[in-house]
Amino acid sequence: TVTRSLSTSSGLWVIGSAWRGCCHPQCLDYKPPFEPRKPLAFCKEYSKFGCCDLEKDEEISLRFYTIMDNFDHSGYMTCARYIRSILCLECSPYAAHLYDAEDANTPMRTVPGLCGDYCSEYWQQCRYTLSLLLEDSGSPEQFANLTATIEEDRTMFCNFLELKDKQYCYPNVLTNAALNANLGSVREDPEGCLELCLQEVANGLRNPVAMIHANDGTHRFLVAEQLGYVWVYLANGSRIDRPFLNLTRAVLTSPWAGDERGFLCIALHPRFTVVRKAYVYYSVSVKKEERIRISEFTLLTHDDNQVDHSSERTILEVAEPASNHNGGQLLFGHDGYLYIFIGDGGRAGDPFGKFGNAQNKSTLLGKVLRIDVDDNDDGAPYSLPSDNPFLRENEARPEIYAYGVRNMWRCSIDRGDRATGRGEGRMFCGDVGQNKYEEVDIIVKGGNYGWRAKEGFSCYDRKLCQNSSLDDILPIFAYPHKLGKSVTGGYVYRGCQMPNLNGLYIFGDFMSGRLMSLKENVTSGEWQYNEVCMGRGQTCRFPKLIDSYFKYIISFAEDEAGELYFLATGSPSATARAGVIYKIVDTSRRAAPGKCSIKPLPVKIKGKLIHFHPKEARAPYCSQSPPLNTTLPKSREDGLRLGEKPERRGDGNQVHKRPRGRGNGHKRGRGEKGPRAGSVRLVSAEGLSSRGRVEIFIRGEWGTVCDDLFTSKAGGVVCRQLGFAGALAVMKRAALGEADRSVRILLDDVECEGGERSLLECRRSRVGKHNCSHGEDVGNSLQL
Repeated sequence: TVTRSLSTSSGLWVIGSAWRGCCHPQCLDYKPPFEPRKPLAFCKEYSKFGCCDLEKDEEISLRFYTIMDNFDHSGYMTCARYIRSILCLECSPYAAHLYDAEDANTPMRTVPGLCGDYCSEYWQQCRYTLSLLLEDSGSPEQFANLTATIEEDRTMFCNFLELKDKQYCYPNVLTNAALNANLGSVREDPEGCLELCLQEVANGLRNPVAMIHANDGTHRFLVAEQLGYVWVYLANGSRIDRPFLNLTRAVLTSPWAGDERGFLCIALHPRFTVVRKAYVYYSVSVKKEERIRISEFTLLTHDDNQVDHSSERTILEVAEPASNHNGGQLLFGHDGYLYIFIGDGGRAGDPFGKFGNAQNKSTLLGKVLRIDVDDNDDGAPYSLPSDNPFLRENEARPEIYAYGVRNMWRCSIDRGDRATGRGEGRMFCGDVGQNKYEEVDIIVKGGNYGWRAKEGFSCYDRKLCQNSSLDDILPIFAYPHKLGKSVTGGYVYRGCQMPNLNGLYIFGDFMSGRLMSLKENVTSGEWQYNEVCMGRGQTCRFPKLIDSYFKYIISFAEDEAGELYFLATGSPSATARAGVIYKIVDTSRRAAPGKCSIKPLPVKIKGKLIHFHPKEARAPYCSQSPPLNTTLPKSREDGLRLGEKPERRGDGNQVHKRPRGRGNGHKRGRGEKGPRAGSVRLVSAEGLSSRGRVEIFIRGEWGTVCDDLFTSKAGGVVCRQLGFAGALAVMKRAALGEADRSVRILLDDVECEGGERSLLECRRSRVGKHNCSHGEDVGNSLQL
C-alpha cells in the first residue's frame, strides 16, 4: 500500500513519501518531453520522444552546418559526429539535466554535460571546436582567452565540460537502463500507483461542489459552492467579483461537517450561447418539508456572466424523507436531454416500502431521470422523450431512465477518443455504498443497478438478491471500505495536453482522500484498476506544480478543452473557506508544442476581476536573464576553477549572474553604512547565496520571519529586494534551516499584497511580537 499521512503543519493530505527519483525527463522550457508532430530530419534519434519539434530541429541543423563551414574535409569527417551529438542534446528528453537547468538554485550550462571518458575523447580529437560551440553564447572575442587557455589542458577542458553525474552525462544517458525504462510512460511507484502531479487553479472556496464550463469558446468555467453561490472564472484564472448566481437565501444547508444538503449542481443548456439558460439542483424547505428542487434560470440580457434571479422557474420538486442521500447531479447528454440523478431518500438500507424506493418505479427517488427542457417557454416546464424506457409501463414514472441506484454522487459523459470517437456518450457514475462497497457504473437506458438488492457485486438484501427477475447491471468496478467509504465519480480523460492519460477514468473517494483510475481493456471489456498517487522525488519538480492536496474530494470536472480537475477541501463544511480546485497533470509526457493551443474568446466583464494567487506551491524562485561570465581567472588561486560554481566544485561550464541588490548583509568596514532597516538576506548552511532562510534587518540586528500567513506574494517582495523579478512560493516549516536561539524572531503574521518594497510595509504583527518558534522559520529559493 502507498504511505499516506495527514500533514499537521499544512493541513494537506500528502500522498506518497519523499524520495529522490532516478529519472526526471524535462526540457529546457521546464516542461515534459513530447513526441514531435512530424519526424525530425536532423536529430533523428529524438523523433519518437524528446524536446525538439521540427522548427527547433531545423535551427540546430543550421547551426551545425554553420559551424562545420570552418572545417576542411578531414576535420569535417573527424569532428562532425561530436558537434552533431552535442548540439542535438538539446532535443534529449533529459535536456534539462544535461544543461543543469532542473534546479532553480544552479545556473544553466552553456554546453551540455559530457561523461569523463567521452570528454577526453572529444578533447583528443576535436578540442579546438569548443570556441565554435560557444560562439552563440556571445561574441567570439569574449571567449578567445577562455578557450585558448583550456583547449590546451585536458583537465581544465573536461572540468569545464564534464557532468559529474555518471547516470545523466552524455553518452551514458542514452544507454542507462534505469533512465530509459518506460521513458515517456506514466511513472508508477513499486506498488503500481500512477504518479501524477497537480496545479492549484482556485482556492478559498466553501465546499466547491461542482465546476462546469460554458462551452462557448471563452474557456471560462463556473464553480458552485454548497452554500448557494456560483462564481465565474476566466481562462486566466481570474474570478469575477459578482456571482453568476446567488441562492444562499433559498438553499437549505448548515455549517456542520458532512451535511449533504445544499446547492448541489448546475448545468448549462447545450446551446447556451443561443438558449441562455442554466439549470440548478438544490435542497429547499417548503412548509417544513425538505425537498429537492430542479430550477431553470435565464441569463440577463446585458450580462453573460449573471443570471436574472427573477427568472427562476421550478422544473421539478421531489420530497425527501430524510436529510441525506440527496443525489445531486444534472447532466445534458449527447442526445440534448437533461439527466437528473436523485438519491434513494436517505436513512440506512433504503427502508421505504416493500422493496425500497430504488426498486420502486412509482417514485422518483433512487432513480436516473431523463426529461426534455427544450421549447418550454410557453407550456409545461418539461416534456418526455418518446423513447424513455418506462413511458408506457403502468404505475411507473415516465421520467425514469434507469433505477436501482442508492446515492449517485458525480456523473460524467465520455467525450470519446479524440481520434476514433470510441466511448463517446458513455455515462459514468459513482454510486455511494452502504456498509461494505462503493461502486462505479455505466448508465444505460432502462438499466436496474441493483440497490437495495445488491451493494457492489455482493448481496445486501438477500431475499431481493435471489429474485430471478432482478436482472441488474453490475458495476464496472467496486471497492471495499478499507479503500474508502464514499465514492466521488470522475471523468474519462479526453484532453489534449497529456496524451498518456487518454481513456483513463479518474475518480476518488471523499472520506479516504484516495485518487483512483480505471482503464478499459478494449478486447475483454474489463476495467483495470490503478491507484493514483502524487509523484515522488523529482516527478513534480516543474514550475507551478505541487504534490499534495486537501483530503476531502468533493467533485471532479473538465474544462472546455477536456483537461481534468478535482475539487477538494480541508474542512467539509459549507461555510469553511478551505476549498481548492486542482488540475491533474502528467509530467511524463506532454503533447507537442502548438498541438493544444487555444485562443479563448473575449469575455465582456461587468464588475471587477479578482486575480488568482496559489496558496500551495513548490520552492520559490525568481527569474532574471543572466549575464555571461566570460572572465578567465589568472590562476586557480586567484579565482574559481573553470566551470566551478561558487558552492560546488567541478560541475561544468556555467552561466552565472549576480543579483542587483546590495549584498546579503555582511559586516562592513569603518566609514560604511550598515544595512538599511527592512533589508533582507538568505542564510544557508551550505553557503548558497540563492537559497536559504529569510532574515530581515531591524533595529540594528538580523532576525528571522515566521511562516504564518507568509505567501508567494511576500516571497516576491523578498526576491525583488535581492534584485530579482518575483517569486512563485515559499518554503515553510524551516525547510531551509532554522536559526539558533541567539537569533531573535522579528516578524510574524506577514501578509503582503505583492507591491511592497519591504516586508516592513506589509501587514504584520509588531516587531518582535510572535507566537511561533524557529521551527517555523520561512525560507526562499531564487533561480540564478
